[in-house]
Amino acid sequence: MTTDAGSTVPRRQLGRYLRKLREEARMTVKAAADALEWSTPKIWRIETGATSMRSLDVEAMCRIYRASPDLTEALMGLAKETKGRGWWHSYGDAIPEWFELYVGLEAAAARLRTYEAQLVPGLLQTESYATRVLETARPDMGQGEIERRVALRLGRQALLTRVAPRAPQFDVLLDEAVLRRDVDREQLQRLVTVGRQPNIALRLIPLVAGLHRGNMTSGTFTILDFEGGTEPSLVYSDSLTGALYLDKPGEVTTYGEAWAAMEKLALTEAQSRKLIASIAEDQA
Repeated sequence: MTTDAGSTVPRRQLGRYLRKLREEARMTVKAAADALEWSTPKIWRIETGATSMRSLDVEAMCRIYRASPDLTEALMGLAKETKGRGWWHSYGDAIPEWFELYVGLEAAAARLRTYEAQLVPGLLQTESYATRVLETARPDMGQGEIERRVALRLGRQALLTRVAPRAPQFDVLLDEAVLRRDVDREQLQRLVTVGRQPNIALRLIPLVAGLHRGNMTSGTFTILDFEGGTEPSLVYSDSLTGALYLDKPGEVTTYGEAWAAMEKLALTEAQSRKLIASIAEDQA
Protein backbone atom coordinates (compact mmCIF):
# COMPACT_ATOMS: atom_id res chain seq x y z
CA MET A 1 0.00 0.00 0.00
CA THR A 2 1.38 3.42 -0.86
CA THR A 3 1.15 6.14 1.75
CA ASP A 4 1.33 9.29 -0.31
CA ALA A 5 -1.32 11.97 -0.24
CA GLY A 6 -2.30 11.52 -3.87
CA SER A 7 -3.36 14.79 -5.49
CA THR A 8 -4.97 16.34 -2.42
CA VAL A 9 -2.36 18.95 -1.53
CA PRO A 10 -1.75 20.13 -5.14
CA ARG A 11 -5.52 20.45 -5.63
CA ARG A 12 -5.90 22.62 -2.54
CA GLN A 13 -2.87 24.73 -3.45
CA LEU A 14 -4.19 25.32 -6.96
CA GLY A 15 -7.65 26.12 -5.60
CA ARG A 16 -6.25 28.77 -3.27
CA TYR A 17 -4.29 30.41 -6.08
CA LEU A 18 -7.34 30.49 -8.32
CA ARG A 19 -9.58 31.85 -5.58
CA LYS A 20 -7.07 34.61 -4.87
CA LEU A 21 -6.92 35.50 -8.57
CA ARG A 22 -10.72 35.64 -8.77
CA GLU A 23 -10.94 37.88 -5.70
CA GLU A 24 -8.19 40.18 -7.02
CA ALA A 25 -10.17 40.43 -10.28
CA ARG A 26 -13.20 41.47 -8.16
CA MET A 27 -15.35 38.70 -9.57
CA THR A 28 -17.96 36.75 -7.64
CA VAL A 29 -18.18 32.97 -7.98
CA LYS A 30 -21.33 33.41 -10.07
CA ALA A 31 -19.68 35.96 -12.37
CA ALA A 32 -16.73 33.65 -12.93
CA ALA A 33 -19.04 30.71 -13.59
CA ASP A 34 -21.08 32.74 -16.08
CA ALA A 35 -17.95 33.93 -17.90
CA LEU A 36 -16.64 30.36 -18.19
CA GLU A 37 -20.11 28.89 -18.87
CA TRP A 38 -19.69 26.58 -15.90
CA SER A 39 -21.87 25.99 -12.85
CA THR A 40 -21.17 27.80 -9.58
CA PRO A 41 -20.70 24.44 -7.76
CA LYS A 42 -17.87 23.64 -10.19
CA ILE A 43 -16.04 26.85 -9.26
CA TRP A 44 -16.56 26.06 -5.58
CA ARG A 45 -15.23 22.51 -6.01
CA ILE A 46 -12.13 23.84 -7.79
CA GLU A 47 -11.42 26.51 -5.18
CA THR A 48 -11.78 24.08 -2.27
CA GLY A 49 -9.52 21.48 -3.88
CA ALA A 50 -12.31 18.94 -4.23
CA THR A 51 -11.51 18.05 -7.84
CA SER A 52 -8.59 17.58 -10.22
CA MET A 53 -8.01 20.12 -12.99
CA ARG A 54 -7.19 20.12 -16.70
CA SER A 55 -4.47 22.53 -17.80
CA LEU A 56 -6.80 23.99 -20.43
CA ASP A 57 -9.41 24.80 -17.78
CA VAL A 58 -6.79 26.50 -15.63
CA GLU A 59 -5.68 28.51 -18.65
CA ALA A 60 -9.27 29.62 -19.24
CA MET A 61 -9.68 30.71 -15.62
CA CYS A 62 -6.38 32.60 -15.65
CA ARG A 63 -7.45 34.35 -18.85
CA ILE A 64 -10.68 35.76 -17.41
CA TYR A 65 -8.86 36.68 -14.18
CA ARG A 66 -6.15 38.42 -16.24
CA ALA A 67 -3.28 36.51 -14.64
CA SER A 68 0.24 37.09 -15.95
CA PRO A 69 1.63 34.64 -18.55
CA ASP A 70 4.27 33.38 -16.09
CA LEU A 71 1.71 32.69 -13.35
CA THR A 72 -0.64 31.07 -15.86
CA GLU A 73 2.10 28.72 -17.00
CA ALA A 74 3.01 27.83 -13.41
CA LEU A 75 -0.59 27.07 -12.49
CA MET A 76 -1.06 24.98 -15.62
CA GLY A 77 1.95 22.94 -14.49
CA LEU A 78 0.44 22.56 -11.01
CA ALA A 79 -2.79 21.33 -12.62
CA LYS A 80 -0.93 18.28 -13.93
CA GLU A 81 -0.10 17.31 -10.35
CA THR A 82 -3.80 17.23 -9.44
CA LYS A 83 -4.23 14.02 -11.46
CA GLY A 84 -2.42 11.83 -8.91
CA ARG A 85 -4.40 9.09 -7.19
CA GLY A 86 -4.00 7.99 -3.58
CA TRP A 87 -4.28 4.37 -2.46
CA TRP A 88 -7.83 4.98 -1.16
CA HIS A 89 -9.21 5.53 -4.67
CA SER A 90 -9.28 1.76 -5.11
CA TYR A 91 -12.23 1.71 -2.67
CA GLY A 92 -14.38 3.64 -5.16
CA ASP A 93 -17.75 4.77 -3.86
CA ALA A 94 -17.08 3.21 -0.45
CA ILE A 95 -15.48 6.54 0.43
CA PRO A 96 -17.76 9.61 0.26
CA GLU A 97 -16.42 12.49 -1.83
CA TRP A 98 -16.40 14.85 1.16
CA PHE A 99 -14.26 12.38 3.14
CA GLU A 100 -11.89 11.58 0.27
CA LEU A 101 -10.46 15.08 0.61
CA TYR A 102 -9.78 14.51 4.30
CA VAL A 103 -8.03 11.16 3.77
CA GLY A 104 -5.56 12.84 1.43
CA LEU A 105 -4.91 15.68 3.88
CA GLU A 106 -4.53 13.22 6.73
CA ALA A 107 -1.89 11.33 4.74
CA ALA A 108 0.01 14.57 4.08
CA ALA A 109 -0.09 15.98 7.62
CA ALA A 110 2.95 16.16 9.89
CA ARG A 111 0.79 16.37 13.02
CA LEU A 112 -2.81 15.43 13.83
CA ARG A 113 -4.57 16.61 16.97
CA THR A 114 -7.87 14.82 17.51
CA TYR A 115 -10.49 15.39 20.19
CA GLU A 116 -13.25 12.79 20.59
CA ALA A 117 -16.21 12.78 22.97
CA GLN A 118 -18.31 10.09 21.29
CA LEU A 119 -16.17 7.34 19.74
CA VAL A 120 -12.68 5.89 19.66
CA PRO A 121 -10.89 7.73 16.79
CA GLY A 122 -10.96 5.86 13.48
CA LEU A 123 -7.15 5.65 13.33
CA LEU A 124 -7.17 3.65 16.57
CA GLN A 125 -10.21 1.42 16.04
CA THR A 126 -10.07 -2.36 15.93
CA GLU A 127 -11.86 -4.19 13.14
CA SER A 128 -14.69 -5.36 15.39
CA TYR A 129 -15.23 -1.93 16.93
CA ALA A 130 -15.17 -0.22 13.52
CA THR A 131 -17.73 -2.74 12.27
CA ARG A 132 -20.10 -2.02 15.15
CA VAL A 133 -19.72 1.73 14.65
CA LEU A 134 -20.62 1.51 10.96
CA GLU A 135 -23.50 -0.92 11.58
CA THR A 136 -24.92 1.54 14.12
CA ALA A 137 -24.40 4.61 11.94
CA ARG A 138 -25.74 3.02 8.75
CA PRO A 139 -28.22 0.23 9.58
CA ASP A 140 -29.42 0.31 5.96
CA MET A 141 -25.97 -0.57 4.61
CA GLY A 142 -25.29 -4.08 3.30
CA GLN A 143 -22.64 -6.28 4.89
CA GLY A 144 -20.39 -6.13 1.85
CA GLU A 145 -20.38 -2.33 1.89
CA ILE A 146 -19.65 -2.27 5.61
CA GLU A 147 -16.70 -4.62 5.10
CA ARG A 148 -15.28 -2.32 2.39
CA ARG A 149 -15.59 0.73 4.62
CA VAL A 150 -13.98 -1.08 7.55
CA ALA A 151 -11.11 -2.12 5.26
CA LEU A 152 -10.69 1.51 4.22
CA ARG A 153 -10.61 2.62 7.86
CA LEU A 154 -8.02 0.00 8.76
CA GLY A 155 -5.99 0.95 5.67
CA ARG A 156 -5.77 4.55 6.89
CA GLN A 157 -4.08 3.33 10.07
CA ALA A 158 -0.94 2.39 8.14
CA LEU A 159 0.14 6.04 8.16
CA LEU A 160 0.83 5.81 11.92
CA THR A 161 3.58 3.21 11.40
CA ARG A 162 4.97 4.21 8.02
CA VAL A 163 8.68 4.89 7.62
CA ALA A 164 8.79 7.08 4.52
CA PRO A 165 7.48 9.66 4.57
CA ARG A 166 7.84 9.84 8.34
CA ALA A 167 4.71 8.91 10.30
CA PRO A 168 2.82 11.93 11.64
CA GLN A 169 2.64 12.84 15.29
CA PHE A 170 -0.84 11.80 16.47
CA ASP A 171 -2.09 13.54 19.63
CA VAL A 172 -5.44 12.36 20.98
CA LEU A 173 -7.64 13.83 23.70
CA LEU A 174 -10.39 11.34 24.52
CA ASP A 175 -13.23 11.84 26.96
CA GLU A 176 -13.25 9.05 29.54
CA ALA A 177 -17.00 8.70 28.85
CA VAL A 178 -16.14 7.19 25.45
CA LEU A 179 -14.53 4.19 27.15
CA ARG A 180 -17.58 3.67 29.35
CA ARG A 181 -19.82 3.46 26.28
CA ASP A 182 -19.84 -0.10 24.88
CA VAL A 183 -16.10 -0.34 24.17
CA ASP A 184 -14.97 -3.96 24.30
CA ARG A 185 -11.83 -5.27 25.98
CA GLU A 186 -9.99 -5.84 22.69
CA GLN A 187 -10.42 -2.18 21.78
CA LEU A 188 -9.31 -1.03 25.23
CA GLN A 189 -6.20 -3.18 25.07
CA ARG A 190 -5.36 -1.77 21.66
CA LEU A 191 -5.51 1.74 23.07
CA VAL A 192 -3.03 0.77 25.79
CA THR A 193 -0.70 -0.75 23.19
CA VAL A 194 -0.75 2.05 20.61
CA GLY A 195 -0.45 4.63 23.37
CA ARG A 196 3.14 3.47 23.83
CA GLN A 197 4.15 4.30 20.24
CA PRO A 198 6.56 7.24 20.21
CA ASN A 199 4.49 9.21 17.70
CA ILE A 200 1.16 8.69 19.49
CA ALA A 201 0.15 10.64 22.59
CA LEU A 202 -3.19 9.39 23.97
CA ARG A 203 -4.60 11.27 26.95
CA LEU A 204 -7.96 10.97 28.68
CA ILE A 205 -10.10 13.83 29.91
CA PRO A 206 -11.53 12.32 33.13
CA LEU A 207 -15.19 12.47 34.03
CA VAL A 208 -14.33 14.58 37.08
CA ALA A 209 -13.11 17.36 34.76
CA GLY A 210 -16.73 18.37 34.31
CA LEU A 211 -17.76 20.90 31.67
CA HIS A 212 -14.92 21.93 29.34
CA ARG A 213 -14.21 23.69 26.02
CA GLY A 214 -14.65 20.48 24.02
CA ASN A 215 -18.29 20.38 25.09
CA MET A 216 -18.78 23.61 23.15
CA THR A 217 -17.80 21.93 19.86
CA SER A 218 -19.53 19.22 17.84
CA GLY A 219 -17.87 16.65 20.12
CA THR A 220 -15.15 15.77 17.66
CA PHE A 221 -12.58 17.65 15.62
CA THR A 222 -9.10 17.23 14.21
CA ILE A 223 -6.48 19.95 13.74
CA LEU A 224 -4.08 19.13 10.90
CA ASP A 225 -0.63 20.74 10.71
CA PHE A 226 1.70 20.34 7.73
CA GLU A 227 5.49 20.22 7.39
CA GLY A 228 7.28 23.43 6.49
CA GLY A 229 4.17 25.43 5.67
CA THR A 230 3.41 23.39 2.53
CA GLU A 231 -0.25 23.71 3.48
CA PRO A 232 -1.92 25.97 6.07
CA SER A 233 -3.22 24.28 9.20
CA LEU A 234 -6.91 23.46 9.17
CA VAL A 235 -9.66 22.05 11.34
CA TYR A 236 -11.82 19.13 10.22
CA SER A 237 -15.11 17.98 11.72
CA ASP A 238 -17.58 15.52 10.20
CA SER A 239 -21.10 14.18 10.61
CA LEU A 240 -23.29 11.52 9.02
CA THR A 241 -23.84 13.56 5.87
CA GLY A 242 -20.84 15.78 5.33
CA ALA A 243 -17.79 17.55 6.66
CA LEU A 244 -16.63 20.97 7.75
CA TYR A 245 -13.20 22.27 6.76
CA LEU A 246 -12.08 25.42 8.60
CA ASP A 247 -8.84 27.04 7.45
CA LYS A 248 -9.18 30.72 8.27
CA PRO A 249 -6.45 31.71 10.76
CA GLY A 250 -9.01 32.89 13.34
CA GLU A 251 -10.91 29.61 13.14
CA VAL A 252 -7.78 27.49 13.54
CA THR A 253 -6.66 29.65 16.47
CA THR A 254 -10.01 29.24 18.24
CA TYR A 255 -9.85 25.45 18.01
CA GLY A 256 -6.19 25.51 19.02
CA GLU A 257 -7.13 27.44 22.16
CA ALA A 258 -9.88 24.91 22.93
CA TRP A 259 -7.33 22.10 22.50
CA ALA A 260 -4.86 23.81 24.84
CA ALA A 261 -7.56 24.31 27.49
CA MET A 262 -8.53 20.63 27.35
CA GLU A 263 -4.88 19.53 27.56
CA LYS A 264 -4.67 21.19 30.97
CA LEU A 265 -7.54 19.00 32.20
CA ALA A 266 -6.29 15.73 30.73
CA LEU A 267 -4.46 12.97 32.56
CA THR A 268 -0.85 12.28 31.62
CA GLU A 269 -0.17 9.56 29.05
CA ALA A 270 0.93 7.14 31.76
CA GLN A 271 -2.13 7.89 33.91
CA SER A 272 -4.35 7.47 30.86
CA ARG A 273 -2.89 4.04 30.00
CA LYS A 274 -3.34 2.97 33.62
CA LEU A 275 -7.02 4.04 33.65
CA ILE A 276 -7.70 2.35 30.29
CA ALA A 277 -6.07 -0.87 31.53
CA SER A 278 -8.18 -0.69 34.69
CA ILE A 279 -11.39 -0.35 32.67
CA ALA A 280 -10.31 -3.31 30.55
CA GLU A 281 -9.68 -5.41 33.68
CA ASP A 282 -13.18 -4.62 34.92
CA GLN A 283 -14.48 -6.38 31.79
CA ALA A 284 -12.46 -9.54 32.45
